[in-house]
Amino acid sequence: MARSTTIWPEESKKASLPGFRGGLINLEVRNVAVVRKAEMIVEKDFRISDIDPRVYGSFVEHLGRAIYGGVYEPGHPTADEHGFRGDVMSLVREMNVSVIRYPGGNFVSGYNWEDGVGPKELRPRRLDLAWRTVEPNEVGVNEFAHWTKKVGSELMMAVNLGTRGADAARNLVEYCNHPGGSYYSDLRKQHGYGQPHGIKLWCLGNEMDGPWQIGAKTAYEYGREALEAAKVMKWVDPSIELVACGSSSRAMPTFAEWEATILDLTYEHVEYVSLHTYYGNRDNDTPNFLARTLDMDQFINSVISICDYIKAKKRSSKTLHLSFDEWNVWYHSNEADKQVEPWTVAPPLLEDVYNLEDALLVGSMLISLLRRADRVKIACLAQLVNVIAPIMTQTGGSAWRQPTFYPFMHASTYGRGAALLPIIKSDKYDSKDFTDVPYLDAIAVFNEEQEELTIFAVNRNLEGGLEFSADLRGFKDYSVVEHIVLTHDDVKAVNTADNPNNVVPAANGNAEVVDGKLSALLSKQSWNVIRLARKV
Repeated sequence: MARSTTIWPEESKKASLPGFRGGLINLEVRNVAVVRKAEMIVEKDFRISDIDPRVYGSFVEHLGRAIYGGVYEPGHPTADEHGFRGDVMSLVREMNVSVIRYPGGNFVSGYNWEDGVGPKELRPRRLDLAWRTVEPNEVGVNEFAHWTKKVGSELMMAVNLGTRGADAARNLVEYCNHPGGSYYSDLRKQHGYGQPHGIKLWCLGNEMDGPWQIGAKTAYEYGREALEAAKVMKWVDPSIELVACGSSSRAMPTFAEWEATILDLTYEHVEYVSLHTYYGNRDNDTPNFLARTLDMDQFINSVISICDYIKAKKRSSKTLHLSFDEWNVWYHSNEADKQVEPWTVAPPLLEDVYNLEDALLVGSMLISLLRRADRVKIACLAQLVNVIAPIMTQTGGSAWRQPTFYPFMHASTYGRGAALLPIIKSDKYDSKDFTDVPYLDAIAVFNEEQEELTIFAVNRNLEGGLEFSADLRGFKDYSVVEHIVLTHDDVKAVNTADNPNNVVPAANGNAEVVDGKLSALLSKQSWNVIRLARKV
């Protein structure tokens, strides 16, 4: 094996030159650690926006083992009196999840909310056509509202605009939010919930342009239905906020025209439009996979442009914001899902086992969301437990953190305050689908009240470290409190029930501030959290 060495980018081309045919030169370098370079300027006045805490949300759908065997498992050693797993609740609290979207997802487009309320022994078992399973309805809106309060989160409720419409939606708002003295609010009281749930965020359906969706609609059909539902829902409770359903993804043929059409109909009645995206690495091209957030950035900016076009068209003074209420890595479980027997209760569906490279992309996706904190006010990592999730469980057994758990937890814990626009100069690379991909992906968050500055940084370099420096300018009296690093020698490394601590962060980074300049050598293929505070 050739010796391992470190070379700089400008030297790397020399190292890869083939030997002369005559054999006079035969230079071979293997296991080369190619160190890249990146610089960053952080300035207090380069303020993007205050970060809405709801950007650190997640999603729980009646799908696979997300509910049954995930958050809810009566008889589990840690279960509380309501059947909710205590070990899962502890991990959700550790993640600081601000808002949780429920009950779907594709599931909601065929869901009758009345099936999940009242005495459990009287609740019907239904065929869920979205995922070809049987829904026992042991958990419904009341139980889930109770659970979200226990984990310190806010409930974001979706209404069925697939098989149902405005009437069922307004009845659900009345059931959840009206204090009493009406049929549905008094029914809630009869079911044992005297106080209203006070749900403030509501999704008007889910992915209604998708042909896989139960009750899929054209843009005009959906826009009219969403408009009428929005009107009556707000007539019941004027304090609620509504999310119009955007395209299922940027790749949909309906994208852009869908958003323009539905917003033309609903603009003055909703506060947000939704975005959904998932990325995968099916061709095992890690550099290209880690560049996917360039697509996410363009997606966000495109939807903002459409919103602002409708604003201009309507001569409106209202600015519409974005709810990125489904985002994640999703592809590992696709083949296994095809083998699952249909029409069973809580089969193992969408149980992606995440690795380090997935965690790096999740970190970059969080950075993309924070880069547009001025417009992205809600976001939901999809999903929370077992189903494409940062938390995994064994039925009757343990719960553990996947590698993707850590970037989310770090961002939610330390990413509170104002997002600052970083000026970045970084070495770059080209991949199959993207050009000029910076090795450094980073954002800075300033918590003025706590006098703390946090830099989240991903080093996309798979071959070596990243020599990183940051001009702190207005933060010259700040010093490093902690430099957390999540990395592993194997970019495919995972955590399992038997080895839950294989990929875990460590506070072993080398960042330091000298004369107002931050410097660090970021480990190869790493997620970094550099926390600084004002010297006292």
